Amino acid sequence: MKIMVIGGGGREHAIIKKIKENKAVEKIYALPGNGGIAKDAECFPIKATDIEGIVDFAKRTKPDYAIVAPDDPLAAGCVDSLENIGVPCFGPKANAAIIESSKVFSKNLMKEYNIPTARYEVFDNAYAALGYLDDAPIPTVVKADGLALGKGVIIAETREEAKTAVREIMEDHKFGKSGDRIVIEEFLEGPEVSVLSFTDSKTVVPMVSSMDHKRIGDGDTGLNTGGMGAVAPNPYYTEELAEQCMKEIFIPTVEAMNAEGRPFKGCLYFGLMLTDEGPKVIEYNCRFGDPETQVVLPLLKSDLLDIMQAVTEEKLAETDIEWYEDSACCVVAASDGYPAKYEKGYEIIIPEDLWENVYVAGASAEDDKLVTSGGRVLGVTARAKTLEEAIEKTYGILDRIEFGNKYYRVDIGQKALKALK
Repeated sequence: MKIMVIGGGGREHAIIKKIKENKAVEKIYALPGNGGIAKDAECFPIKATDIEGIVDFAKRTKPDYAIVAPDDPLAAGCVDSLENIGVPCFGPKANAAIIESSKVFSKNLMKEYNIPTARYEVFDNAYAALGYLDDAPIPTVVKADGLALGKGVIIAETREEAKTAVREIMEDHKFGKSGDRIVIEEFLEGPEVSVLSFTDSKTVVPMVSSMDHKRIGDGDTGLNTGGMGAVAPNPYYTEELAEQCMKEIFIPTVEAMNAEGRPFKGCLYFGLMLTDEGPKVIEYNCRFGDPETQVVLPLLKSDLLDIMQAVTEEKLAETDIEWYEDSACCVVAASDGYPAKYEKGYEIIIPEDLWENVYVAGASAEDDKLVTSGGRVLGVTARAKTLEEAIEKTYGILDRIEFGNKYYRVDIGQKALKALK
């Protein structure tokens, strides 16, 4: 089989490594891939958002199956376009990807179908939003409606911070058209849980839960990033909570999308907050999370490609999915200065025996060398019987990888360990 994977980050590298385990896979095309992914797939410099270029490539190479991983091409209808030329895909069509590409849509969906979430208001002009903030409870959360590279959510600790966020998003157009509308919502407190799930619009199969670490600094301080590490499973997510979420959140969400004429097939990501009032949805993603994918997929015992094809063919209910009863930890090594300004072009030295533990996110190949080319450079993941062992193993591997300007958090998983104790 020839497989085409759209995207070029650590998440895509994790997906590619996992589908390589399937003996039927002969060739993997990565569009655009990156310098590290090139060890596991044939990379072509076609941007994930270049739908026309992707379709032309598919017409020439005739892949048997395509996996569309990032949010932008999903929202832009990449799956629709590929299926139109006869390429079966893993990923939702554009009308279902709206569950992530419009926060206003997803909040209204939850309200309409009684899916627990934070209280909220929607605004399409800054004047009304600023007026609302005069009396709104603080802290509060300000969200750009559309996709904003994971940076369109501002947790405002003060009234002035909230108003600054509104002005930057709506008046200064910090996130472009994504900020034409905003959601201002209640600040929720409690442990956060990420649950990725396979769904073919009829059946929902949650994957192992995980805990993401979004802030750049140790102790969850500093700016929000795309994610500095993750651990799985999440110790706060008990079997009782999993049953409650299935009944009150997961199944109702899939049924709500069906009722709206937007059947969702692919990976539906539930970002949850375990509040005193019970679990509530903070966000939906229409795809695998990053870096959560890098800790969840190493725990998957079953064949990923078989599961994906079952999703496409709406046969998920007939598919057995097994998981290792282990723990996993992923720590992201970034360019110092990320998510603001940072230097790139430093050579990355990865000992050959460590490659199975490394997912490359932001690196390019230059003169037979791998060099840094992004903010998040790579993710290092280890699996072990206990979380403590997985964390220790991950940091041990990370210490042996070298590149100039290397930065990483030293406390990934510590919050989870405290919960276990």
